Amino acid sequence: MILNDFINLRYSSVVLYLLKWFSVALIIGLTVGGASAFFLIALDWCTNFRNANVSIVWYLPVAGFGIGALYHYFGKSVVRGNNLLLDEYHFPEKVIPFKMAPLVLITTLGTHLFGGSAGREGTAVQIGGAIADQLSKFIDIKSLDRRMLIVMGISAGFAAVFGTPLAGAVFALEVLIIGRIRFEALFPSILVAIIADQTCRHLGGIHTDYIVTHIPEMSLKNLGLSIIAAICFGIVARLFSKGTHFWTAQFKKLSYAPLRPVIGGIVIAVAVYYMSSSRYIGLGVPVIVESFSKQGLPYDFILKLLFTTFTLGAGFKGGEVTPLFYVGATLGNALVWLLPLPMDLLAAMGFVAVFAGATNTPIACTLMGIELFGIETGQFIAVACFIAYIFSGHSGIYSAQIVGSPKHPVFNIEKGKLISEIVAFRKRKD
Repeated sequence: MILNDFINLRYSSVVLYLLKWFSVALIIGLTVGGASAFFLIALDWCTNFRNANVSIVWYLPVAGFGIGALYHYFGKSVVRGNNLLLDEYHFPEKVIPFKMAPLVLITTLGTHLFGGSAGREGTAVQIGGAIADQLSKFIDIKSLDRRMLIVMGISAGFAAVFGTPLAGAVFALEVLIIGRIRFEALFPSILVAIIADQTCRHLGGIHTDYIVTHIPEMSLKNLGLSIIAAICFGIVARLFSKGTHFWTAQFKKLSYAPLRPVIGGIVIAVAVYYMSSSRYIGLGVPVIVESFSKQGLPYDFILKLLFTTFTLGAGFKGGEVTPLFYVGATLGNALVWLLPLPMDLLAAMGFVAVFAGATNTPIACTLMGIELFGIETGQFIAVACFIAYIFSGHSGIYSAQIVGSPKHPVFNIEKGKLISEIVAFRKRKD
């Protein structure tokens, strides 16, 4: 009798736990999914308008001053973006200001409308994190639960904007600590990712389809070729991360922050004018799609890398992930000249592998590849993501990532925080 009561009590606790996080996931998923749908629709309009009026790029310096001034005078507390979310997860101090969401939404749309080279994941993740963390103001929540809210916000934003709920759920956990995953938030993360993705789709959020039709059988030869390609992807991912940090450091030498994107905007506008091409600004989705079926320019990946790292380093807003897709897919497209693997498969491998190397999230990127390209590509995608992850080093595009388990002794832990710092901080808090 006592045993039955004990079992019933434990199952009741589990049911209450599920109901609690389902309710929270429903609130976050619906709000973040709705916000992401609006963002994707608005971003699509900005992209179409810019493509129809390419000369608008000459106003990029003016837009840059507006973006810089908004953050300088009203958004200093949230200017660190994704890194602020990671820091608040590891070292929770105060609720993330809600103004992070509208600020990053407005400034990202401005960046894309006037011709900056940026992505969209950073915006969606910051919107998700800012919205989710507001719940901690209204409910009695423990430190662990608050960290789970941040994870759910990241998961919802990522899943909704890319249409990949499994990848979004795992990305939110894997991005926190290099080499380690905390599984206590996995169920809420998956739940909110599915809800946010479905909400975004039902409200008109559109995602691009990528087709991979030529998939050879995995063999020792093809495994070797995949490893060579993956090493290239990892090295380029490292270059992307280093480039972002380099340009950020250079622009920070200007003490008045609003001037940074002004100068950056002038350089980008002049570059677009003299190149007579808008191929390397904006998201670049048409070029990504082309790289799966049409031979591109062999230097596409390096020019997109330069345009994007310069844009973000100058202080424009958006994200890095879609440009990383561009860099990876066009690099894979170029490698077809050297490696006897199908073009569409190499493009797909690069699409996710460069992303995996730059964000240190190989599991999430493997899942993303399977969600986007099909399970048949799974072995090639996994090899590409994990090898690229190893060869990209510890730098990454997110400076607030914690190094939980070094990838290999040959790589130094560069400027990243160690997991021991988290332990020490939480002991102090307790």
